[in-house]
Amino acid sequence: MSMPSTPTSPLDRARKKAYRRLLPLLFLCYVIAYVDRTNVSIATLTMSKDMPAFNSEVIGFGSGIFFLGYFLLEIPGTLIVEKWSARKWISRIMISWGIVAALTSLVRTPEQFYGLRFLLGLAEAGFFPGVIVYLTHWFPVRDRARALSWFLIATPIAQAISPILSGPLIRIGTDEVINGRAIHYPEVLGLEGWQWVYIAWGIPAVLLGIAVFVLLTDWPSQAKWLEPEEREALSAELEREKASLKSHHGHMSWGDAIRNKKVLMLAAAYFFIVTGNYGVEMFLPRIIKTWYGTPYAVLMMLLVVPPLGSLMGQRFVGWNSDRTGERRLHATIPIYLGALALLCTILSTNPLPLFLSIVLFTLAATGLKAYLPAFWTLPTLFLTEAAAAGSIGLINSVGNLGGFVGPYALGWIENRYGTYRPGVLILCVSMTISATIILTLGLGNRIPVHKPIDGPLVEPIHEPV
Repeated sequence: MSMPSTPTSPLDRARKKAYRRLLPLLFLCYVIAYVDRTNVSIATLTMSKDMPAFNSEVIGFGSGIFFLGYFLLEIPGTLIVEKWSARKWISRIMISWGIVAALTSLVRTPEQFYGLRFLLGLAEAGFFPGVIVYLTHWFPVRDRARALSWFLIATPIAQAISPILSGPLIRIGTDEVINGRAIHYPEVLGLEGWQWVYIAWGIPAVLLGIAVFVLLTDWPSQAKWLEPEEREALSAELEREKASLKSHHGHMSWGDAIRNKKVLMLAAAYFFIVTGNYGVEMFLPRIIKTWYGTPYAVLMMLLVVPPLGSLMGQRFVGWNSDRTGERRLHATIPIYLGALALLCTILSTNPLPLFLSIVLFTLAATGLKAYLPAFWTLPTLFLTEAAAAGSIGLINSVGNLGGFVGPYALGWIENRYGTYRPGVLILCVSMTISATIILTLGLGNRIPVHKPIDGPLVEPIHEPV
């Protein structure tokens, strides 16, 4: 394969530099954000032993209440990013959520757990949709799904590294029988393993929040790391796209946007898929532990596998969606396939062989994540500026209420009936509803795309992982 030539136009050079400068930092931030949001699924494996009151229903409610706090500040957060400063707002978010995440190590009652999880949602609110809006300040439409896919693969990577790094921590202060021999792992500084999981992952959020304040740039016009002609070319391209969208769809305020039928339907679709996603994520460690009784060390390694499917799926969808200009099927097909795989995990009255269950949960996880790069381009196909910011905030805030419904429903059902199977079936139905809404919405059909530019900007992005 011949080496691509170096991009020569100011616009191409600016796009290349934006990829390299902004996406690695945003990626790292989202890795930590996602771990701090979901490490409760690992921590509660031993929280329940230390504090018996933390049953499946309590854990499900506490896992989900995060999203009630998250809901309240989503739209204001996205508007702040659009109108004020992404750099300052994202920095504030990360520092505050890192502190709250670490404080979760101090909980002793379900009520304290609920309170801190709610505060964690408030602290993190606005980060994800704020970054989605922020990327529209830097990346033209032709690059957006690829840029999103590089940002969004932080979630499967977070899911993969969290068990690896949290595994040694979660065993602190526990007793385990391995090969018939009882092993005790002593406490460290008087703290149990689940406490160290919260503390160890809260600290990086604070440090990265400081890095964001120093390193992130709000707009291309402010980027000293771009040459003057590069700043002008990228700004002009983004303004040209905004003008084109306005000429086709007219000007729409953010208030009009959040009442728009398509925006509301996208919010509903996101609600149903997020219900499935967080139901699986928050309870997958407990489901595998309950069905197969695997030791913690083995369980942590098994939990690395499903996110790998998500990673490959997201990269492929981001690449192929931009290559073809098609968004709708790239968003819906993965969800349908994921729902089918998840359904297969409960078709037998007895647990399937462990290997087969992991394969099916991997396919389900792929469907629950691969759709994202294509899905998040849909609002920006007909909205710009404050209207896009407000609509993205609404979609994410309403949709993430599913993050409360999925875990709570699964935990409540297991606590009442002693089985996860009815709850998993509900998640499958929810996923199917989501895909059907997106499929029938009429957005994201194949559109003409720009010819990919030559040079190292595009080539690495076009290679699926």
